Amino acid sequence: MTQPSRIPAFLPASPGKLAALAFVFLWFMGGGLGHFFAADFFAGIMPDYLPWHYPAVYISGVFEILGAIGLLVPQYRRWAGNGLFVLTLVVSPVNIHMWLHPADYPEMSETMLGVRLLVQIVLLACIYWSTREAPQTRD
Repeated sequence: MTQPSRIPAFLPASPGKLAALAFVFLWFMGGGLGHFFAADFFAGIMPDYLPWHYPAVYISGVFEILGAIGLLVPQYRRWAGNGLFVLTLVVSPVNIHMWLHPADYPEMSETMLGVRLLVQIVLLACIYWSTREAPQTRD
């Protein structure tokens, strides 16, 4: 007799995918909430050439929270992952701008700005991998 799984059915059975999904969920839920509790910070890191700083911060915060919640619902997980993947790509110019103009962000070290870009690449990989089902084999 096999032991029952301790992982609820709505979560990935693979420990690696579960860890990646948890990372993505926590990143976007925390970040999404941060867009409301620290809106000045997020508006302040946006380059001047981008318009509507505060509306963009609040709108992206809403989508981050909705995407994080969508990750928890299996039938919406892939859609949520697609949305969070695109959202991450859309905000990439802000992170690239910060990395290229470190003098504009003296509160962050140049190393930290570079690490942010690397984390973003890892985040994209985690989003994609954790929101895709393994291919089904035919019998």
